[in-house]
Amino acid sequence: MNPGDVNLQQLLEQAQLMQQQLVTAQQELSDAEIEGSAGGGLVVATVNGSGELLELEISPSAIDVDDPQESAETVADLVLAAVRDAVRAAADLQEEKLGPLAQGLGGGLGQLPGF
Repeated sequence: MNPGDVNLQQLLEQAQLMQQQLVTAQQELSDAEIEGSAGGGLVVATVNGSGELLELEISPSAIDVDDPQESAETVADLVLAAVRDAVRAAADLQEEKLGPLAQGLGGGLGQLPGF
C-alpha cells in the first residue's frame, strides 16, 4: 500500500464517521420536542426538531365569551406567536446539532432540505 492509499482510506473513514454523526443528529432532531409559548403561557406550541407542529394547547382563559370576534383574533395571534417561538427554538437546536457537522465539512452543508 502506498502513502496515497492511506490518506484516501483515512478520508473515507472520516466521511463515514461524519455521515453517522449526521444521521444521529437528524434522529435526535426528529425525536426532540420543543415548546414555544405566547401570552404568558395562554398558548403553547410543541414542535419537533425539524419544526413540525406536534401539539397546540390553548388555555380556556384565552377565550373571552363576551367578545368572540376579538377573542378569535387574539387567539389566532397567540397561536402564530407560539408556533414561531417554537420553530425558532427548533432552528436553534438544529444549529446546535448540525452546526459542528457543517464546520467539519468546511461549511459545505449549507441549509439542508427539510431543516
